[in-house]
Amino acid sequence: MDYHKYIPEKAIPFIQFLIDTHNFTLKIVNQRQTKHGDFRKLPNGRFQITVNNNLNPYQFLLTLVHEIAHHVTHQKFGIVQAHGKEWKTVFQHLMLPFLRPDIYPKEMLPFLANYLKNPKASTDTDANLSLILRGNIAEKGKKFMFEIPLDSFFEFNKTIYKKGNKRRTRFECLNMSNHKIYLFNQNVEIKLATNNKNEIS
Repeated sequence: MDYHKYIPEKAIPFIQFLIDTHNFTLKIVNQRQTKHGDFRKLPNGRFQITVNNNLNPYQFLLTLVHEIAHHVTHQKFGIVQAHGKEWKTVFQHLMLPFLRPDIYPKEMLPFLANYLKNPKASTDTDANLSLILRGNIAEKGKKFMFEIPLDSFFEFNKTIYKKGNKRRTRFECLNMSNHKIYLFNQNVEIKLATNNKNEIS
């Protein structure tokens, strides 16, 4: 599948080199709520990386290199902790050629560099990086969690929640179906519920 339209143009030669060198299949798939991409060994012994098709070029490139780092780590070290020190070192090394202002806008570079000091399993856990990668703009018809007022009702994965207090970096939100509290990152995209408080309760 042609990936060229999904990443910044200047990143194409670097990515093609990685694909040719490490011999894997890249599959671009429909949006998944729980992950941006993944890496796996197929039953036929080949390796496959998938990346969601709804990501913008900067998110797509970072996700793709994240997954390539899993593949390279597997090749070099065998079975190790998924996001352990081996993966972090490989990911940092693979991302270095892309930290350029002709690939990532210069306002993104400090956030990327800070994230890569100790990269986590998901870029979404770094709220500042996640927001700037998306241009601080939520999908049409949605809002970021931090934008909506306290006690607002919102919909996420077809379930209604009520926004509660902030706990460090995340918000406590009440699931209106099972009345349990769930923690939401401040950069999660949600849809405001159309029902008012009385109708939901």
